[in-house]
Amino acid sequence: MKTNVLLALDNRRPRQDGTYAILLRITHHRTSSQITTGIFIPLKDWDDKERRIRPSYRGTESVTRLNNQLQKRKTEAIDVITKLEEIGTLEAYSVTQLKAFLERKSDTSSFFQYAEAVIAELEKANRIGTARIYKDTINVLKSYVRKKPIAFKDINHAFLLRFEAEHYSKGNTANGLSVYLRTVRALFNRAIKENLITQELYPFKQYQIPSSKTRKRAISPDAIKRIVELQLDPNHTLFHTRNYFLLSFYMRGMPFADLVQLKLDNIIDGRIHYQRQKTDKPYSIKITAEIKLLLDVYLFDKKLGGFIFPVIDRSDPEGQYKDVVWARKRYNKKLKKLAELCGIQEHLTSYVSRHSFATIAKNKNIPISAISEMLGHNDIKTTEIYLASLPSDVIDEYHEKVLK
Repeated sequence: MKTNVLLALDNRRPRQDGTYAILLRITHHRTSSQITTGIFIPLKDWDDKERRIRPSYRGTESVTRLNNQLQKRKTEAIDVITKLEEIGTLEAYSVTQLKAFLERKSDTSSFFQYAEAVIAELEKANRIGTARIYKDTINVLKSYVRKKPIAFKDINHAFLLRFEAEHYSKGNTANGLSVYLRTVRALFNRAIKENLITQELYPFKQYQIPSSKTRKRAISPDAIKRIVELQLDPNHTLFHTRNYFLLSFYMRGMPFADLVQLKLDNIIDGRIHYQRQKTDKPYSIKITAEIKLLLDVYLFDKKLGGFIFPVIDRSDPEGQYKDVVWARKRYNKKLKKLAELCGIQEHLTSYVSRHSFATIAKNKNIPISAISEMLGHNDIKTTEIYLASLPSDVIDEYHEKVLK
């Protein structure tokens, strides 16, 4: 472990009574900081070689007990650091953040400092989009508390209700609030999983994250068929747009960001193996005849390590993220033109293919548990939100049955 903890006497700063503070000295990333133990002794009573109080010290009933307390503090700090190293978050902490984390008990640890360490880890893992969402959430919360530090224990049921009221008072939507609070919830869940805070501090047992019902984004099988049957010249401005939409649909509603980041390396033994950017969850999709027909358009000149689709030009993660964001904006604009060309009245967006896949699967009586697995949802409730409303034609059929 590159991070070290040792006991030391701060012999540079004597107090008025002539005693000196015993410190925990933390060395991390070749930088040192210290945490006071709250124990102060004369300079002559510190054994610097053994890092302990000498038996000559007369300021306590038991020097042994006092040394044991100091060793316990050191051991606790090492245990926390070891845990952070095991879960892969230690490297993301600066020495200042690590010091602040160790200074507080777990139930009062800084929420912002923990969040910033998680953001640094996400950026290091090239999960730039998720890191951006976390950054936006933390910036909004910092603005709400006027940049004052807050602990996990401060974010309770009452805090969330006040934050919600403030959010709505500015004319913001429930969906925007939902994004922020789901990020907060994810940070709590992670901190609990890492044993850094206790389950008792979890505020989402009582608080329900609000959300508004979004307009149905699925299109009918007939509309999908029109896009399939549309023949476009490779030089047509909507050629790639049509292909991306169908590939997304054929590949279980694969999000645009994941689709355009596929590389030749992701194709192994007739399957596409990849990890979703948003959740880091692994997927394995069989290359069907429909998928192969479209992939062959792009694979003829590709080499290992190269992106399959002509979207990402830059090599650095931040630049690649910007390429994807910009391409998705253009893709959504072109999807409107694709809808017009195919005579589809519904509003096409990059997410319509995903919702359409889920809805058509539901109408074919595929179990929701299987649909949830294909979409890669961690919680079946998320899938149920996708499928909360039946298509209009099904409702119309039921309506007519009632009237007959």
